[in-house]
Amino acid sequence: MGLPGAGKTTLASKLVPLLKAKWLNADEVRKEANDWDFSDEGRKRQAKRMAEKAEKFKQDGFDVVADFVCPTPKARELFNPDFIIWVDTIEKGRFEDTNKIFVKPEKYDSRVTEKNSEIWSIKIADQIIPYKWDNRKPTAQMLGRWQPWHDGHQALFEEIIKKTGQVNIMVRDVKGVGDNPFDFETVKNNIENALKDFKNRIKISLVPNITNICYGRGVGYKIEEVALPKEIQEISATKIRDKMRKEGKLK
Repeated sequence: MGLPGAGKTTLASKLVPLLKAKWLNADEVRKEANDWDFSDEGRKRQAKRMAEKAEKFKQDGFDVVADFVCPTPKARELFNPDFIIWVDTIEKGRFEDTNKIFVKPEKYDSRVTEKNSEIWSIKIADQIIPYKWDNRKPTAQMLGRWQPWHDGHQALFEEIIKKTGQVNIMVRDVKGVGDNPFDFETVKNNIENALKDFKNRIKISLVPNITNICYGRGVGYKIEEVALPKEIQEISATKIRDKMRKEGKLK
């Protein structure tokens, strides 16, 4: 639910395949009913219509994703959802009448605050159906020192998780080597705290101080650099450590 233009349909399109769910889109349902009445009564009628269609799918054993504005508490009561996703990415929608009647929900299960549907769909899907790690599934690998894990690493992870859905994060054993003050447990805790929304989709392991990655011919690995925005690329763990020392947080 959320204002028109907030990104509900885009999010639903990513969420539906993750949940293997049926999808009810408000415009498609209105089109089928040939009912374009957006009065209070028309919106209540639409909520009931969406609820009836969702219930039929549920009776057949399917989960259902319904994306529609659902602007009032009464409309939400009539639809009676099991799980509410509030897509709260814009202050105003393109229809002034909807803006006027839209009541922000007091209760919701997930509040989406940015237009990043691929990442939010993973987070929400895992809230509904916890992800199960499978060693046989395609898995991406991240190798680094992570001294400490920072926003640049976070942005890199969020791009990588989109590729395979699960990531093996390898931590080089470098405590005391050069300017690397953190031990494996500290690094692991930092990563786990930062990636708590993806906890079932990551494995964190200590590895030797790997400096060369070599492979034979045609082994099938994809070796690729993930291009991030310049402001993200410029985030430096060295500068972060210097700042921590100045603030007395690191010796």
